[in-house]
Amino acid sequence: MPAHDDRHLFEMLNLEGAQAGLSWLTILKKRANYRAAFDHFDAKAIQRYTPAKQAALLRDPGIVRNRLKIQAVIDNARAFRAIQSEFGSFDEYIWKYVLYSPLTRTKRRRAHAVSELMSKELKKRGFRFVGATICYAFMQAVGMVNDHAPYCFRAKMLARYAKRAHP
Repeated sequence: MPAHDDRHLFEMLNLEGAQAGLSWLTILKKRANYRAAFDHFDAKAIQRYTPAKQAALLRDPGIVRNRLKIQAVIDNARAFRAIQSEFGSFDEYIWKYVLYSPLTRTKRRRAHAVSELMSKELKKRGFRFVGATICYAFMQAVGMVNDHAPYCFRAKMLARYAKRAHP
């Protein structure tokens, strides 16, 4: 379903990045640990992490202990906060890519093009672990892309959501 809470969007983007090269189930099993380790994905707190905090994260068996992925969350927090300052919210920034309405299964080519563009733009702004595949998975996870089968109850819910205008 479409998500618009900045903290949740930040969490999902970083969990998708953590999943790179791993199974999604691995990350889902560690989700509660990630929330605890990364201050419930409070970007304001994360952007101030010290080298000591980073070292502690590298020793935390509850998360994927990959130096690059841990550093990416910290770098992403800084870039995320900059976007919030510039656009008022990350939600406002990210949903512009789909014109504030979920893309449907019939617009897959457009969705893939959007994920490519989103990846390039996020990287320019200092985000890491945001390749096009990760961005597409993020778009699915936060309801920007409706890839549900037409007979799925969620597909119908999203179709109703898409008809609503952006505030």
